[in-house]
Amino acid sequence: TVVGNPVMHHLFLGYDPVPLGVAPFKLKTAKAVIESSKNLNLSINENASVYTLPCLAGHVGADAAAVILSEKPYKKSSYSLIVDVGTNAEIIVGNKDKVLAASSPTGPAFEGAQINSGQRAAPGAIERVRIDPETLIAKIKVIGSDLWSDEPGFFDETEKIGVTGICGSGIIEAIAEMYLCRIISSEGLIQEQKEKLSDRVFKNGRTFSYLLYEGDQKIIVTQNDIRAIQLAKAALYAGAKLLMDKIGISQVDKIRFAGAFGSHIDVKYAMMLGLIPNCKIDEVTSAGNAASTGARIALLDLDSRKEIENAVENIEKIETATEPLFQEYFVKAMAIPHESDNFSELETIFKLPETANVEIRSKRKRRRT
Repeated sequence: TVVGNPVMHHLFLGYDPVPLGVAPFKLKTAKAVIESSKNLNLSINENASVYTLPCLAGHVGADAAAVILSEKPYKKSSYSLIVDVGTNAEIIVGNKDKVLAASSPTGPAFEGAQINSGQRAAPGAIERVRIDPETLIAKIKVIGSDLWSDEPGFFDETEKIGVTGICGSGIIEAIAEMYLCRIISSEGLIQEQKEKLSDRVFKNGRTFSYLLYEGDQKIIVTQNDIRAIQLAKAALYAGAKLLMDKIGISQVDKIRFAGAFGSHIDVKYAMMLGLIPNCKIDEVTSAGNAASTGARIALLDLDSRKEIENAVENIEKIETATEPLFQEYFVKAMAIPHESDNFSELETIFKLPETANVEIRSKRKRRRT
């Protein structure tokens, strides 16, 4: 059994992927495909058959179908939000009555690209961040070590791997912590008055930056980094809100992160950033590599193939790019955690700062008049 995003799906089957890159993002076929290994030039038993799960839409592929098969939202009475975060985030919302799916263009920021000190999640990458609200000094954890940077033995333990950059889960925590410590406003702007309180905040060209870690390499968070993450998280949130809106719910009962990114993220910081909507934090969990799980289910259980084929036919696909409300939801989701939506669950976890910078509020008021 084979799953993958629409481009990988088409390349594997020998289909031309070019139409997927231009509107209306037309698939060669959305149906499940059964083909012989011989015809696909696979170096396995030439009598083997290969089953490729169905796709949902031009940006929502067989990997999303496998996630749906693994999670089975169409069999549950409670409402689930399932997200697989990548350059495009696949978003599924629904229950046994109705399931909607969409793709949202989050870009590569969560994967370390477009970030000043960004890198993939590998040994040496900062994956956890906590900032002291008084000194504004951060302590960090890196992949490959269980110690925080302020604990004895950290430098000995990380001597071989180093502190080489920051990965997706690390930049989410860094920006969320910067907001909690009032280094940045809810609009994502680094507050220049913090420069007078700590040398961790410093002028960097025309904007300000924050020194996260100083070692063999300086790891800094720039204003551009914050903006890239805001754009990515706003796209995901707007897509999720759009689907919830179409189903007619203001809150989901459960949120599941699929994929490698979701396995490493601290869900409370994802909510603090506004990456996901308000939900009981105990109900926000990782599904691990759900696409792989779905592929294995389809391999071992023949009945499940017909099940996912029927399920996909009944899922409503939403094209976010053509939805009038998407842009409005996107703009409001740029704020941390959000300009106006309810995030009451965060109040049970964090001591939240004021929701907006007074000076920026007054500027907005002047612009409106």
